[in-house]
Amino acid sequence: MADVEIRLAELRDQINYHLYRYHTLDDPIISDTEYDQLMNELRELEAAQPELVTPDSPTQRVGAEPLSEFEKVTHPIPLTSLGNAFDDNDMRNWLARVGRILPEGVTTADLEFVVEPKIDGLAIALTYENGLLVRGATRGNGSVGENVTANVRTIKNIPLRIPAKSNDLTPPERIEVRGEVYIPIAEFNKFNKAQTDKGERIYANPRNFAAGSLRQLDSKITAQRPLAFFGYGIGYVEGAEVQTQHQALDYLKALGFPINPDILHTADFNAVLDFIHTWMTRRNQLPYDADGAVIKINSFALQEQLGVVGNAPRWAIAYKFPAQEATTKVLAIKGNVGRTGQITPYAELEPVNIGGVTVSQATLHNYDDLAKKDIREGDTVVVKRAGDVIPQVVKPILDLRPANSQPVQPPERCPVCNEPTSRQGEDVALFCINAACPAQLIRQIEYFVSRSAMDIEGFGIKIGEQLAVEGLLTDIADIYFLQRESLLALEGFAAKKVDNLLTSIEQSKQRPFHRFLTGLGIRYVGSTVAELITTTFPSIDSLSQASEADLEAIEGVGPRIAASIVAWFSRPANQALIEKFRQAGVTLQVIQPAEADSTPQSLAGLTFVITGTLPTWSRTEAKEFIEQYGGKVTGSVSKNTNYVVMGDNPGSKADKAQSLNIPILDEETLKKLASEGKTAVT
Repeated sequence: MADVEIRLAELRDQINYHLYRYHTLDDPIISDTEYDQLMNELRELEAAQPELVTPDSPTQRVGAEPLSEFEKVTHPIPLTSLGNAFDDNDMRNWLARVGRILPEGVTTADLEFVVEPKIDGLAIALTYENGLLVRGATRGNGSVGENVTANVRTIKNIPLRIPAKSNDLTPPERIEVRGEVYIPIAEFNKFNKAQTDKGERIYANPRNFAAGSLRQLDSKITAQRPLAFFGYGIGYVEGAEVQTQHQALDYLKALGFPINPDILHTADFNAVLDFIHTWMTRRNQLPYDADGAVIKINSFALQEQLGVVGNAPRWAIAYKFPAQEATTKVLAIKGNVGRTGQITPYAELEPVNIGGVTVSQATLHNYDDLAKKDIREGDTVVVKRAGDVIPQVVKPILDLRPANSQPVQPPERCPVCNEPTSRQGEDVALFCINAACPAQLIRQIEYFVSRSAMDIEGFGIKIGEQLAVEGLLTDIADIYFLQRESLLALEGFAAKKVDNLLTSIEQSKQRPFHRFLTGLGIRYVGSTVAELITTTFPSIDSLSQASEADLEAIEGVGPRIAASIVAWFSRPANQALIEKFRQAGVTLQVIQPAEADSTPQSLAGLTFVITGTLPTWSRTEAKEFIEQYGGKVTGSVSKNTNYVVMGDNPGSKADKAQSLNIPILDEETLKKLASEGKTAVT
């Protein structure tokens, strides 16, 4: 056994080193065949001795069970956003502001700067403890992000253990590495080509594709996406001394993290500006999307003294590249109907290349904005990619306007179902008020069956599209009137698939009322607002009779939400929809424990935290079980936590629970605790 452990350690070190050479340095020293031989030997040894598998093993980059939702993570040090500069004058003004608040005896002439590419990706914070990756978290709102550790582990140039290369550097006791997850342009194009060849969905741009890939609940999907990482900073470090930004980048590079090679360190502010302008000319030749450059004052001591204003540090600024623009002709102006019925105007354009992307459509935002800009069919217009991503029409070139052009009028009827359109209060958006509008239906179905709503397992968007096209679904309530014989007659619907689908549909009838309310897709009513509302209006009947004033009396519900709810229930088509749900036996009210099964409140007064993947429950289901028995579920472990419910692949919450001597339960023990009391866990 000792020999096996030694060989496993050798294999892990060798493979991680070769991954570093290949994915970080782009300088492999063994062939693919030799690499595959090492990996195969590692897999075979681990399969024979699974108890010897370690978290930093290369075989553990993929394999975690899909999550039901992302755990929230509070950043020990907030991930702030940056103020923007758009020209050299903005930059000089920023430097002048810095100069006015520098410590006594320090002037702007004493400053050093680090200039880094502003890669258009998704910010990530990686936490390592004693060299081992323990958490990856998104920026979120800067203070609270999402735990995406399982997905981060699939990114091949992020080390699972540091240092990733062979050297004498000792990893720090604890370090938070901050950086950007992105997709190289060549890999993005290659992926889209493969999708096209398979007749599957292609993606609009690398940035959104990277963000969506990193936030997949199933890490196996993330592993199929060509994500990459560049480190750009240190949130905090214990066990090492780093005093400047430039030192931080050198230190990260020495630890084995990929660092962008195109970085300037200088004490000359004019050199900073020259570097930025050189970057602008190179942006279309870069292997990744960049939308600017980030300028930081080098000294950490000065950074701390300058501090933060609002949510942006005074010691750094982002110089944003101008959005790339082109001129083309508007062929037609049409309206797109979304899930909530909002009709958004868009322009069909003569195809034009903007920043290497062919643009043939552009958003016009809303009909008020369209009228303000006075954009008409036949106009020659300026088009830009906002943030280098979303194409939008900036303005018409009036000198080139055709003599017979006419202003565009907002449609009085929906362009799809021909039902009347309306506005809600002072909202600039225009809506189709027909809940059964075909254009809305497929997206409504997708939302209604999703995890956050009715959670109908096996009912994906493709099934929704097929059933809508076949005429089996004319509204979301028709889901509960699907017949086995009708489904069996469809292509791709075998008996087992049909039976499983119908079972899932039947089970969803018992979902909590707030989940049903979420699934209705009322504008501004997501899962959080739905839970707020159902505490005051515990049934669909009481909610449908509520006035705007009644709703606004609920803390967290403002005039816009209240008006939207009242307007939704006032429409006859929506009232008919509710009646169909009632006839189908869907739960339309909050079921109190006494009404349901006289559930004993055996967990009352107890606070729980859930971590990891449970065997049979999603986290939402586990939370609902605990609450059904009177318990409370929170997102973080503290001295006030009574129990931590742990599944496979737990996060740092399990470690914190152990450090605080908080009892840890598995799913089965939780059930026993609820039914038998504390004696079940003593």
